[in-house]
Amino acid sequence: MEISKPGWQIIGHDWAVRMLQQHLQTGQVRHAYLFCGPEGIGRRTLAVRFAQALNCQAVDENQQPCGTCRICTQMERMQHPDMTVVQCLEDSQSIKVEQIRELQRTLSLTPIEAPYRIAMLLNFHLATHNAQNALLKTLEEAPPRVILLMTADSVDSLLPTIASRCEILRLRTMETNTLAAYFLDTLPVSEEEAQLFASISGGRVGFALSLMGEPERAQRRKKWLDDLLALLSMDRVDRFQYAEKNFRYERELLISAGQVWFTFWRDVLVRLIEGEKARIIHIDYLPAIDEVAAWMDVQSTREQLTGLQKHLAMLEANVNTQLLAEVMLLGLPKAD
Repeated sequence: MEISKPGWQIIGHDWAVRMLQQHLQTGQVRHAYLFCGPEGIGRRTLAVRFAQALNCQAVDENQQPCGTCRICTQMERMQHPDMTVVQCLEDSQSIKVEQIRELQRTLSLTPIEAPYRIAMLLNFHLATHNAQNALLKTLEEAPPRVILLMTADSVDSLLPTIASRCEILRLRTMETNTLAAYFLDTLPVSEEEAQLFASISGGRVGFALSLMGEPERAQRRKKWLDDLLALLSMDRVDRFQYAEKNFRYERELLISAGQVWFTFWRDVLVRLIEGEKARIIHIDYLPAIDEVAAWMDVQSTREQLTGLQKHLAMLEANVNTQLLAEVMLLGLPKAD
């Protein structure tokens, strides 16, 4: 579900928009910006809007891009000839040094038609150590009329020498009630849907909008939660069969399931600790969360979270998927 309007179209990061507008108005645009925050919080969207405001053919006195000129529309799709996008290739889990070297050759060229040549480095926390080091020269001696826009999970995920050469914008999640109210005001959703998507997303507007626009993602979440509740009552044999049926050679599916399961155990933990005051992510599964919390304790729930965190990290290192799935499932508690 998309919101298509002129201007910045940014929800919940007004302070960041004001800062970028001020840089544009005063002519103090930096050569590199780093947009940090969890996935789905809007860091890529904010970077694209800034690129549009820098180059829009009809930007107004408040530095609002028109959103409709050729440059704006092409940069929205990240297909403008003066915008180079660097991200993980389909067959890779990291940004390689060769990609940075190719970027540097591109940035040495004069912009074709836009005032600035834009380098969009997405999820740069996935860049290899060598790739980050290779970018340092460009950050230190950026060619004229070149702006680098990077997105990353956090400042700590990058080399300090990279972060220190960027203007850093740390984006924060919105209050779920505020986000739900925004959805009710602007989108054709019910109050229940608005609250649910705001809660599931944890206040990340981009993630919430993607859930609304991609029903299969919401259905996949429900499947993983239903499966987890069923697994808690299964014996070892059934859990082995489930692992083979669902995750044999399916690394991405196991990551998807593990991430949802992590948030479920997080809900159980905060329910145990904070009771009715707890802010639950999966509010549509509250009865199930309470049922599990009734036979779990704080220590055991923390162990589930720690174990899942470790297993998800191991998946990033390309361990045997089915073997790890079996270990994950055998480590689940057994419902009384």
